[in-house]
Amino acid sequence: MRIALTGATGFIGSAIARHLHERGHLVTALVRESSNRAHVEPFVDRFVVGDHADHTAWPALLEGAEGIVHNSLDVRSFRDDDMQTHLRSNLVGSIEFLLATAPARFVFISTMAVHHDMRPRWEGVIDEDHPLRPNHMYGAYKAAVEAHLWAKHYDSNRHTVAIRPCAVYGPDPTGNHLHTMPVFEAVKKGAPYLRQGGGKFIHVDDVARATVAAVERDDASGEAFNLVDCYARYADLARFASEATGTSIEVDESSPAQPENEFDMTNARRLVPDHAEFLNRGHAGLRAHFRDLFDTDA
Repeated sequence: MRIALTGATGFIGSAIARHLHERGHLVTALVRESSNRAHVEPFVDRFVVGDHADHTAWPALLEGAEGIVHNSLDVRSFRDDDMQTHLRSNLVGSIEFLLATAPARFVFISTMAVHHDMRPRWEGVIDEDHPLRPNHMYGAYKAAVEAHLWAKHYDSNRHTVAIRPCAVYGPDPTGNHLHTMPVFEAVKKGAPYLRQGGGKFIHVDDVARATVAAVERDDASGEAFNLVDCYARYADLARFASEATGTSIEVDESSPAQPENEFDMTNARRLVPDHAEFLNRGHAGLRAHFRDLFDTDA
């Protein structure tokens, strides 16, 4: 199958490109002129320059495509607090892109941030039927695009899917390691690490495997998939970083070891039933990640 992939050179996008290629799919990648393509060139059959809100790039991007994975995001509009650009590029651009790509299969990389206010009826175990109640514009944008996915699915029986990862970690060719590098750098300095709370984490390869399965599997149509592997306190991350670097530091361990709410992974697990590590890495996966950060840093 030929798959058109947006955001192909980023952290998650490059992993998706690799997994699509390994599954035998042909990848047409949408990239910006300034994007570094070297790390995805082995996995991409054809490059198209532009962004998902640029209508002039669509014909070349969509030529022969039977499936779409929409992963790109104009992050500058969030960083610069530019609401008009965000609405035009991210929200309207994504909705128009969804409509323009029919009838191809459409998988949208959403986010667990569509959830914030957890309703008591779910008793702390959240599944995909839980209403979407975000607490910031990023989550609200993803939830709004999801609504249009379901509208097109029920209106025309189109194959649309939402993939909702939580905080993603793993090998990052862009070098950002958004959720783990700040902990790693702080621990290396040897100062006390006193941040409280924690978060839910998932490996980038599991996001990619779920995305590829969502494109391929007929029974994924019309579904959303919450993706969580494990919960870790920031204290846990600091301990993993301390072990990897051999740095002895004071860590605030006072936060609860378990989150107030958990996510039911039943629906997500059926996507990739034959891979032992899928949604099953736990703290061992995070430990290995911090060792990899140390090895790379060294």
